[in-house]
Amino acid sequence: MSHKNSISKTAAVATKYFVVWIVVAAALALGAPSTFVPILEYVNPLLGLVMLGMGLTLQPEDIQRLVDRPIDVGIGAVTQWLVMPLAAYVLYLLLDLPDAIGVGLILVGAAPGGTASNVMTYLGRGDVALSVAITTVTTLAAPIVMPAWTLFILGESIDVTFAQMFTSIVQIVIIPVVLGFTLRFILDRYAPRVAEIGVDIFPVVSVAAIVAIVAGVVGANVENILTAGIFVLLAVVLHNGLGLSVGYGVGAATGMPEDRKRTNAFEVGLQNSGLAVALAASLFEPAAALIPALFSVWHNVSGPALANYFTWRDTQTAERGEQSTLE
Repeated sequence: MSHKNSISKTAAVATKYFVVWIVVAAALALGAPSTFVPILEYVNPLLGLVMLGMGLTLQPEDIQRLVDRPIDVGIGAVTQWLVMPLAAYVLYLLLDLPDAIGVGLILVGAAPGGTASNVMTYLGRGDVALSVAITTVTTLAAPIVMPAWTLFILGESIDVTFAQMFTSIVQIVIIPVVLGFTLRFILDRYAPRVAEIGVDIFPVVSVAAIVAIVAGVVGANVENILTAGIFVLLAVVLHNGLGLSVGYGVGAATGMPEDRKRTNAFEVGLQNSGLAVALAASLFEPAAALIPALFSVWHNVSGPALANYFTWRDTQTAERGEQSTLE
């Protein structure tokens, strides 16, 4: 039992200070880029590990929720599919970003929800089951949605075909997720204690993999980071902010209760930027991976900040309720 507790505590520390590890890795990569650039050769298998971990968190009841709650799942998925790619395109034009940089922004916009959205939904007291359901739907649809949006927006300015992107996403995302789901199903039946340990260990593996990917991308883009500067950062911050705010607004407009509005905000605003990094690094030039890498850093700042705001607001509401009761 103590051994399992120590694994759980390690996993908790790794995920709690996720953004710290990313910032440290990015700083090290800026200082010694040549040390980290070789990591880019392993981006696809590293992200595959992350997706395997996501698959391990899924259980049959999560799939059942897709059937039981189609309306809210559909609202979240469609909002993400429309808002984030279109917002990326508008920012790409307004900020007059270089084409290589713009590719990365479009890839982030078209990416599915990331596992960070599930974590932030939990921390922000949202509906975790709904979050997992929306992430699952957008992830499974990614092989079609990502190439479709990227090619529709960028068209002839890129040399990548729909088939190439579709194949890459199936290899990086769908196969590992299905393998993880299948493995969890088998372990739950025949080795439940192993399943519990696996669920504890894989967050640490995911954190390490994403931190390594970000370090590799930063190392390969030192010059771009130093020269592109403010407009690239502005694109990342605005894109993420639009997703979070519009997601919450759509939840409110469609009559969702508070916990689901929060879920919608996180699902729309927090993308699987790791997948965007992997596609950018394997199919495009290194500069295309810059915005996805920066998005990985930023949404792990904005997400916890919004989650903290939601919990603070709940505390204030509860305190006001207690005061009015006493009066």
